[in-house]
Amino acid sequence: MPGSVGQVYDVIADIAGYPTWWPQVRAIAKVDDSTARIVIRSFLPYSLECELESVVQDRAAGILEARLRGDIDGWSRWTLTQDGDQTTMHFEQVVDTPHWPLRAALWMRWLPEFNHDWMMKRGEIALRRHLAEMGIN
Repeated sequence: MPGSVGQVYDVIADIAGYPTWWPQVRAIAKVDDSTARIVIRSFLPYSLECELESVVQDRAAGILEARLRGDIDGWSRWTLTQDGDQTTMHFEQVVDTPHWPLRAALWMRWLPEFNHDWMMKRGEIALRRHLAEMGIN
């Protein structure tokens, strides 16, 4: 990813700004200083809603971690490291989709993974474009 850890971190930490550059993030509503409601919709024709609660925000270490509750339950973490004039982004997520109707169908378990992978790839492309628009190359 182009830019410094601090530059990329600032964009990733600004969850309220996601809908402006990441098309699959449909809506964000701030609940309080550490919690927001998010609506996401990827390739498949359904939306997921959950609350993101900030657990770790450490700009110096390049770590952002959130707890997720709702249609997606679990946690996610961004870890950013400097690699020359680029930033390496590592995303980890451990979630369950307890309310998703297709969850019970064993033969369809690949579908949510595909949907998530598609969303994250689109997010990476959109983030690169957004950083370029900010003059971060």
